Amino acid sequence: MGFLDNSTNNIIVDAVLTDRGRQFLSRNDGSFSILSFALADDEVDYSIIKKYGITVGKEKITKNTPVTEAQTHGSLACKHKLLSLSNPKLITLPNLKVTLEGNASILSLSVSSATDGNNQKQVTVYQSLTNQPSIPSELVDTAFVVKMDNRFITIPGAAPSINSDGIATYLMTQATTNTGQGGGQVNFPVATLPIPQYTLYSTYSNNSIIQTYISVSGWNSGAEKIIDVQINNPGVAT
Repeated sequence: MGFLDNSTNNIIVDAVLTDRGRQFLSRNDGSFSILSFALADDEVDYSIIKKYGITVGKEKITKNTPVTEAQTHGSLACKHKLLSLSNPKLITLPNLKVTLEGNASILSLSVSSATDGNNQKQVTVYQSLTNQPSIPSELVDTAFVVKMDNRFITIPGAAPSINSDGIATYLMTQATTNTGQGGGQVNFPVATLPIPQYTLYSTYSNNSIIQTYISVSGWNSGAEKIIDVQINNPGVAT
């Protein structure tokens, strides 16, 4: 759903069904039911408020922000969802940090024909809030959404949903223990999959390397962390 601005100061609601929604509607068996919705501010540039102040800045955002039309592809819509918080004085939000096996900065994996211990590594993602003793309870992530390219990597033993673009989405529950600030955290292994036509996806500078990424977002906080992944195939000549 999108809100389209026009010159008459009216609000036009442009609502469309996503590909997933149309799929449920086409069944015509009662499975299509809208239970909840989310709002997002993907197009808003908040630096305008810093530049012009709250009053003038909000007016400029309202009148001048171009709003895109509603997206039918669910993964492209609502990237930055709005939150409803009980504390009106909260000035900072928790973010996500990551710890990779061996304290590496990039998740480096080797391609293999089997998902065994030789081609997988452990990933830990946890919440952190700068200069605050604890994370508000309503922002503690009890679950995390993990997305990755199902052509290259997987979470062994977990069952994802895979969209038409081949992106696998996993819903991971938080670990049994919270962080020192009371935030949620999640641990999961990542393994490579057999990759036919390896050089088709490798980088131009080195055809023995495939670069991809993992997206992890908090269920309650909406915070997102992108993890760089590098897949190596020593059997391919550079």
